[in-house]
Amino acid sequence: MGVFCGSVPLNPSVFLAPIPIRALTNQPPLHKITLVIATGNPGKFNEMATLLTGVDALLVPLDRAGPIPPMPPEGGESFQENAFRKAEAVARASGHLALADDSGLEVDALGGQPGVLSARFGGPQATDAERNVRLLELLRGIPPDRRTARFRCVVAVADPRGAVQLAEGVCEGRIAFESRGLRGFGYDPVFEVPSLGKTFAELDPEVKNRLSHRAQAMAKARAILEGILVTRGHPDQQ
Repeated sequence: MGVFCGSVPLNPSVFLAPIPIRALTNQPPLHKITLVIATGNPGKFNEMATLLTGVDALLVPLDRAGPIPPMPPEGGESFQENAFRKAEAVARASGHLALADDSGLEVDALGGQPGVLSARFGGPQATDAERNVRLLELLRGIPPDRRTARFRCVVAVADPRGAVQLAEGVCEGRIAFESRGLRGFGYDPVFEVPSLGKTFAELDPEVKNRLSHRAQAMAKARAILEGILVTRGHPDQQ
């Protein structure tokens, strides 16, 4: 999935009102659907918003969606389970469609780790840079042909009535010998695309958005949302 960092233009349909969305329910709707993006990561929200450009949806960050109880911890055994649980919980609490994802890095030489523990690899307080250092240390001495890895992303779109649809994307690559690049977040500086000889953190955002696991999953999620839009007779009917 493509990742943007720095000053990235937001999707024109993104809604960043300073008051909870519930206070706006009597206002004239501008979009057919309201979609809560269930992430507290600003970089990920910007990226998802960009990937949904053109969809007739009011995109709402999680912290602007009104009082939402804490999301379920990512304690599931799969990306699918974690994404499903987050999207379902936010849709139920907000009364609107919700989109959540779970993604991570699978390294073959480590038996698929860190996998679903990618965000907590090295401890819950570890920074992205610290996680990357730990990963490189574990792979010290491992040759290029055994450093194969993949990013996997599962996106869930949940309806407040309980229906949940899933979409998945995978990007194959390998772990570099050192961190390279200043873009992106997470494991981007150590995940290399062999055909390009660059890490995700070295790629232009436009290129990454064509290749990444999240871009692939979000393209499928986009199709799900467009299907929902077709069924909506008038704006924002949940």
